[in-house]
Amino acid sequence: MAACRRVQRLLLLMLICGWIGSAHGGKLDTENAADNAERGKNAAGEGKAAAPDGASSVRRSGGWKLAEEAACREDVSRICPKHSWNNNLAVLECLQDRKDETEIASDCNHLLWNYKLNLTTDPKFESVAIEVCKTTISGIKECAAEERGKGYLVSCLVDHRTNISEYQCNQYITKMTSIVFSDYRLICGFMDKCKDDINKLHCGSVNTGEKVSPGALWVTESRPVKMKNCLKHIYLLLHIFPFELAYLCFPQCKDALSTRQKLIAQDYKVSYSLAKACKPDLRKYRCNMDTAMPRAREAKLSYLLLCLEAAVHRGQTVSGECQGEMLDYRRMLMEDYSLSPEIVLHCRGEIDTHCSGLHHKGRTLHCLMRVSRDKGILEGHCQKALQTLIQETDPGADYRIDRALNEACESVIQTACKHIRNGDPMILSCLMEHLYTDKMVEDCEHRLLELQYFISRDWKLDPILYKKCQNDAARICHTHGWNETSEFMPPGAVFSCLYRHAYRTEMQGRRLSRDCKTEVQRILHQRALDVKLDPELQQRCMTDLGKWCSEKTEAGQELECLQYHLDDLVSNCRDVVGNLTELESEDIQIEALLIRACEPVIQSYCHEVADNQIDTGDLMECLVANKHQKEMNEKCAVGVTHFQLIQMKDFRFSYKFKMACKEDVLKLCPNIKKKVDVVICLSTTVRNDTLQEGREQRVSMKCRKQLRVEELEMSEDIRLEPDLYESCRQDIKQHCQNVVFGNAQVIECLKENKKRLTQHCHQKVFKLQETEMMDPELDFQLMRVCKQMIRRFCSDTDAKNLLQCLKQNKNSELMDPKCKQMITKRQITQNTDYRLNPVLRKACKADIPKFCQNVLNNAKDDNELEGQVISCLKLKYADQRLSPDCESQITVILQESALDYRLDPQLQLQCTEEILRLCAEEVAAQEQTGQVEECLKINLLKISHEGCKKVSASYLFF
Repeated sequence: MAACRRVQRLLLLMLICGWIGSAHGGKLDTENAADNAERGKNAAGEGKAAAPDGASSVRRSGGWKLAEEAACREDVSRICPKHSWNNNLAVLECLQDRKDETEIASDCNHLLWNYKLNLTTDPKFESVAIEVCKTTISGIKECAAEERGKGYLVSCLVDHRTNISEYQCNQYITKMTSIVFSDYRLICGFMDKCKDDINKLHCGSVNTGEKVSPGALWVTESRPVKMKNCLKHIYLLLHIFPFELAYLCFPQCKDALSTRQKLIAQDYKVSYSLAKACKPDLRKYRCNMDTAMPRAREAKLSYLLLCLEAAVHRGQTVSGECQGEMLDYRRMLMEDYSLSPEIVLHCRGEIDTHCSGLHHKGRTLHCLMRVSRDKGILEGHCQKALQTLIQETDPGADYRIDRALNEACESVIQTACKHIRNGDPMILSCLMEHLYTDKMVEDCEHRLLELQYFISRDWKLDPILYKKCQNDAARICHTHGWNETSEFMPPGAVFSCLYRHAYRTEMQGRRLSRDCKTEVQRILHQRALDVKLDPELQQRCMTDLGKWCSEKTEAGQELECLQYHLDDLVSNCRDVVGNLTELESEDIQIEALLIRACEPVIQSYCHEVADNQIDTGDLMECLVANKHQKEMNEKCAVGVTHFQLIQMKDFRFSYKFKMACKEDVLKLCPNIKKKVDVVICLSTTVRNDTLQEGREQRVSMKCRKQLRVEELEMSEDIRLEPDLYESCRQDIKQHCQNVVFGNAQVIECLKENKKRLTQHCHQKVFKLQETEMMDPELDFQLMRVCKQMIRRFCSDTDAKNLLQCLKQNKNSELMDPKCKQMITKRQITQNTDYRLNPVLRKACKADIPKFCQNVLNNAKDDNELEGQVISCLKLKYADQRLSPDCESQITVILQESALDYRLDPQLQLQCTEEILRLCAEEVAAQEQTGQVEECLKINLLKISHEGCKKVSASYLFF
């Protein structure tokens, strides 16, 4: 139906503008009820009509004839078919269709004007209407009361033509409208009632041949028509002339149609087809001035659209014919900003400054949207006018209403969204799903984001969301109806309310329905791509975005930037960014760009948790665990690491950790916010409770399990331990500049350069190693390199004893060489200080203070003793004064160091130069089996360094 209407309008437009002729050689069919009525009435016969001014005084027996007048005789014989010459109305119609003054003599043109003017006030002409429309007149009180003889009756019938059911009367009024009233100045009362306005507004002239457009009166924006009587006649004329003047030439045609559109925007009844199609629905849903428009002085198109759209969104039925008409006029409003007086009035400055010359096809409106979205500089009234227009036109329900978007995104829709029915509201959702993908084109991206900027500020403008969540929104967020807006409700407030409740647990109460939650998550996933689609975040963080993130222009970078600078943000911005980050920790799919980048890893390792409707942090945990798989690409790794780094700022940002440990945190670590501090607090509590044998663990089991996960994740990247990272930042720059973060590579680099580190960094690395030796699972490099060997030799070993197990199997033929090398590195570290060897420390707990107190007295906190305590214990071992457990551990150390000189820190410290001078060949051996120690013993007398000689001599006794 809508397509048929558009074709009909196009044909009529072509006829108006002179592009095609009528079905009968350019004239309308005159064989209708009106002519039949005239021919049947002697009193109203054509020959009896009074001759107009300018006609000759010659009279014929058959009455006065237009065709016989000298002024028109030549034109009639040249233009009109001979059979019409005896019918004045047929001649009038014929000449009117050929009215161009280059074809018709001016005297004839003037004669026609006066003839029509006489007809409108001729009682004989009126008598035909009285006879043909007798029943209709008696049924319309206004027309029955009109004064006779002045043409008011016919004007009244024309005004009420939509209510005329009599066939003959309807045909008569239609014909008279087409032929006689084709010049609006002939409508009774128009020139009289509008004369003052015409003169005041300088809109035209009453001279012969110059036309005063009723639309021109109405659309003079700075000086609108004030007189009610004139305004009434303007509306009447636009009902009669749906496309303004039927004789306008092509250059004027566009202006005439634009004028009509502006009048329709002010009074929908100007559009006969719209008023007729929607009349039953307007009554049905009480869309009248007393209910829907209490303050409206005219039946504005916008109010009609809002009222009927509200009915549609409530699930009520509006006829297809009416919806088709509404679609046309919604598209009309969206294409031409000048049809919306509020935008013309409030956005004039912005249009002149930013959007001049972009009038057609919705370009000006999209320009204003872009200025609002990108620059945020629209004045409040202009922004509000745009928001109101988007609600009136409702392009979210059908993207085709927005012509600029439709044209820009046609290719994307044909490829990415071809499976969705044309006009379906899911098309917009599909476009958002493909934002920043290779299927999206730049122009479509811009138009889409411009529209979504305004849709995101009013939750009702997403029809799917509104349908699924209207009951939840009314119950939880106290919303109003579709076409009712609270001025006290900030933009985006309802959606913020919905998503806060979308992730609530049953214990927290007032949860969303399943369908509503699904829609809220869908929109969250889409809008997280751009901070401007989150009104609350953009409003609260505008200053911080400019201060910290002005150079972050790529998709998703602005939110990452705000998260990175979380501690620097103003409190309002910090709160909203924190809340969004907390949601991301529960549902990482909100980070749509990250999910796209990580698709290969997800498909290979995390597809089971990714398919779950409820995430609860499992997907991110899986991505972290598989961050170093071959399928992991750089974008995914960077995104996962970013999220890990953000989690360090607040333990709430780790959903699983928060849910597992929130009660423990409140009890054991109150007032601690940063995740790393919470982890340290809980880990220290667990360690202390473990060391105090017999003491019950204060940290709950579920928290201890999740705490282990967090500790392991933190060990992978030094940046996840902010205190260590900040303490060693300069050392990293100096000694590990080319080392890549991740895989604990930077931490390993610092360990290898420990003797060259600054004091503060050295102390932090020592504390880290102390922790790792007590809990080898936290030694990321050891666990990574020896992963297969742990499975082979230590599958049943307690995690705390993994390094000990590996040491015991170090020399096995099945031991992997890389793992063996890593074990040796850890043995070297352990032997530098007894505190780094938990087994020795426990075994010699009584022996160390008893025999080596002087060494302890001279020791500095967090600095290696360079094997001095172990050397002390070795001497007591020779005297056989150690306790059995301690003696057993020293025996192991002596046996190991006898095979590898690097395991004796004192030997390395005292004999560095001597080893290079005397035993260079032994040092270069691929595997150490005691060659260096044997070399030193053989060359004992050649050693000049007393300290080296003393240490080397000790090997003679073992």
